[in-house]
Amino acid sequence: MIAKRIAYNVFFNSVAKVLSTILALVSIGFITRYLGRDGFGDYATVLAFFSFFGAILDLGLYSVATREISRKDADEEKIIGNVFTLRLISSASVVIIAPVLCLFLPYSIEVKMGIIIAALAFVASSSYMVLNGIFQKNLRMDKVAATELLGKVLQVFIIFLAVKYDWGFDAIILSLLAYMVFSFAIIFILSRKYVRFSLNFDLNYWKKFLKMSFPMGISAFITFLYFKMDTIILSILKGSEAVGIYNMAYKIIENITFFPAMIIGLVLPLFSLHIFTDKKSFKKIADKIAKIFFLLVVPLVAGTMFLSEEIISIIGGSDFVISANVLRLLIVALAFIFFGHFFNTILLSANLQNKLMKILAFCAAFNIVLNMILIPKYSYNGAAIVSVLTEFLVVVLTGYITFRHVKYSPHFGSWGKIAFSGILMSLFLFFFRDLNFFLLAIASALLYFFSLWATNAITAKEIKSIVTASS
Repeated sequence: MIAKRIAYNVFFNSVAKVLSTILALVSIGFITRYLGRDGFGDYATVLAFFSFFGAILDLGLYSVATREISRKDADEEKIIGNVFTLRLISSASVVIIAPVLCLFLPYSIEVKMGIIIAALAFVASSSYMVLNGIFQKNLRMDKVAATELLGKVLQVFIIFLAVKYDWGFDAIILSLLAYMVFSFAIIFILSRKYVRFSLNFDLNYWKKFLKMSFPMGISAFITFLYFKMDTIILSILKGSEAVGIYNMAYKIIENITFFPAMIIGLVLPLFSLHIFTDKKSFKKIADKIAKIFFLLVVPLVAGTMFLSEEIISIIGGSDFVISANVLRLLIVALAFIFFGHFFNTILLSANLQNKLMKILAFCAAFNIVLNMILIPKYSYNGAAIVSVLTEFLVVVLTGYITFRHVKYSPHFGSWGKIAFSGILMSLFLFFFRDLNFFLLAIASALLYFFSLWATNAITAKEIKSIVTASS
């Protein structure tokens, strides 16, 4: 029964995430065509500050609250009541911090107002995120996924109206606030079915809880530095247009990164189960996942290298074709992100999170310093190059620590056949690049998978074993 509920949640969440990704790309298309490069750059800057607020005040509350309420005989009302109150107070402080912060930022009034609206959206977002642990414990994350999908539909509808009736930049940002308030209201109501908590001001419990959660909060801040500081640095040093050009490509990559996270999330319990007790089974599963990642990365990189202009034009409009080279660079970064997720998860499974935190902190520092050097000279291309180098560094360092402490490195058995299939796909794209985009994309993908089958690079039995093990 539990296995079926887990499988159902995985399937439902996967479908909801795919639909949300499609809606996110649709909304990007509306926004880029309406606001242009400068306006989209302003929009991306506001979203970067939304992430900034989440990073500085994450405090690790969600992860630790989920863990604590999942323990046997846990006092759920006390835990959720205290954590929810703590989250409300910490997130509400953003509403005070944001206007003060705006006084020192070199942005237009429009962007500063957007940052304040984003601060309000963060209060709603962070509050409902804490409650997600209730649904995770009760294996009802489908309710969260459905709520978020409906919220995304609402956001896209507001953006559509804003574009159609020319409501302006503020209306675009207000769509984010509407999305977060809607999601919070629904999640709060649904959570009452499982835990009827109330606000709780137990200062001693807060101290105890924050002591446990603070390391996770530090990790969240490091993650922000690692993924979003480039946009803020670019906005300050080069202005809105450069941010718009960079983020047109970055948003596409950002919306694909959930795939490796989703896949690795399915096998995390298996890694944790076998890594200490059955090294042979662990290595077998890890090798399969590494191979699947390589199978996905090869056509993604090959296809984007040749079809970058068309992809950008379809999603963002012809005004953003200049972002094509940025996308070519960032697709290489995405390839490294796949394997960064892979090694990060192995280290977490092996209880080596402290070493992982040190690696990510070093990479975050590396990222910021290199961005400060390259962005003034190379603008958005410099930011993209730094992203590639940073993701590569993460893979090298986490791969080394995995090899040294876990005694594992991927088996590259049939990777040569996969690479060969990718080369065939690339040659097809090169010689037939004048074909219709959709015909070219479908035909090249079919050629890639036919070559995989013909060379026996992967078998149906192999794929079935991964799906079966994951569920």
